[in-house]
Amino acid sequence: MLAIERKNEILAKLRKEQRVLVSELSAHYGVTEETIRRDLDKLEREGLATKTYGGAILGSSTKVDLSYTIRNKTNVDAKRRIAEIMAGIIQDGDHIMLDDSSTSLYIAKQIREKRNITVITNSIEIIMELADVDGWNIMSTGGRLKPDSLALVGNQAEQMIRKYHVDMAVISCKGIDMQQGITDSSEFHSLTKQAMMASARRTILALDSSKFDKVSFIQIAGLDDVDCVVTDREPPQEWKDYFDALGLECRY
Repeated sequence: MLAIERKNEILAKLRKEQRVLVSELSAHYGVTEETIRRDLDKLEREGLATKTYGGAILGSSTKVDLSYTIRNKTNVDAKRRIAEIMAGIIQDGDHIMLDDSSTSLYIAKQIREKRNITVITNSIEIIMELADVDGWNIMSTGGRLKPDSLALVGNQAEQMIRKYHVDMAVISCKGIDMQQGITDSSEFHSLTKQAMMASARRTILALDSSKFDKVSFIQIAGLDDVDCVVTDREPPQEWKDYFDALGLECRY
């Protein structure tokens, strides 16, 4: 296993379990404890983990924006399940906006067999993924490149988005909370997602279950501003009751 693959798996375990032990990781991967400590050092420098005696806990920063390489290899099974659900929602001929999230990238991969779709996106990855699909209209927002996420952001991107009116905007986020709503790690990403929501007849929030009860740096919108939540597994009962109270559809 490559070091980057091991590091990504450790990050996924951290995100799921909130903590890891050096001794357990060393035995699991068949490497020295010093090797695992170096992996944890790298995660700590990136703001993704906080080292503790004998291990590490998930980083507590609310303004962490993971690189696209790490995001695309985190919670892969969950994103695939979400993409399968979205493939049943998006129909031939739809005009849609997809944000720059890794979840949207998995959705783009899943819907390639659809016909006559128009996609507006600020994601370089999604543009590349769909570049060879016949019969689709792929539109880039333009804007300033944010290298860590391969996203186009800024005023130019927002102005372009607001010129169009689409059937559906699909966005993701870093966390949802009953009090703080939908939050993200970057103001640039938040403003782009807000522009997409304003230009769509329907907004779908697609997020994996690890994002529930999490609050990140900046609010995107309230949960009452979206029309549907799509996630990979059944939410806790308190969340289902909350969605029902809002009249918000949830698919999983």
